[in-house]
Amino acid sequence: MSEDQRDPMTARERTYEIIFGHHTPAGRAFDVALILSIITSVFVVMMESVQSLRVEHGTLLRALEWGFTILFTIEYALRLWCSPKPARYARSFFGVVDLLAILPTYLSLVLPGGQALLSVRALRLLRVFRILKLAHHVSESRVLMRALSQSRDKITVFIATILTMVVILGSLMYLVEGGANGFTSIPRSVYWAIVTLTTVGYGDIAPQTNMGQALAAVVMIMGYAIIAVPTGIVTVELGNVVRQARSERVCSNCGAAGHDSDAKHCNKCGAEL
Repeated sequence: MSEDQRDPMTARERTYEIIFGHHTPAGRAFDVALILSIITSVFVVMMESVQSLRVEHGTLLRALEWGFTILFTIEYALRLWCSPKPARYARSFFGVVDLLAILPTYLSLVLPGGQALLSVRALRLLRVFRILKLAHHVSESRVLMRALSQSRDKITVFIATILTMVVILGSLMYLVEGGANGFTSIPRSVYWAIVTLTTVGYGDIAPQTNMGQALAAVVMIMGYAIIAVPTGIVTVELGNVVRQARSERVCSNCGAAGHDSDAKHCNKCGAEL
């Protein structure tokens, strides 16, 4: 049967090609329009939270918010309608995000202020990976997640050690400074220890005695050293994961190993990997 005699695409198939596809001009145009709509809707939500703008342009911003919600609701319904497996799409990551992107506006009808949760729409911008053909970077994110997973035990021990340290340091500062200098309880003193050890330094509580200031100086110096620990742990595991991934890529033609994760051909014989 010639190409001209083939059955034309149904409306459902055409809709699927536009919404879920990205190789056709129509599909890419839809994706670009969707990304621009998401960015604009998030901007509207942010502007609506500014009191001066809400007072002056509240009606317009609210109308735009509902307009985008209706638009995204129609899009979500179309995705369910044209998807070969609607339930699978609905349970997927993007399916859940697409649903969460429209629920807060309807929730605001019974829970004032609920529309602030619309900032979750920013997650939909992850579709830009598909539009810009950056899907191959997803494999790199898996390497990072694998490294973080393998660092879990070490990081857990590190966090437990830090929690123990801040409790001890906070208790010492409570004994040294006392309530007269703002350290009114051990929990508040522990809060000071966390702020100081992490080098945040809000300054809302500060030691006044010489001994307290000396202890604070020690905590500050410890903070710089402690920051490097989790970074080093993850870096080592990341190197291990990369080396492991390279060792697993073996050429079926010559048996050479050690290829980069993005390599398409063997660096020894040139065969396709």
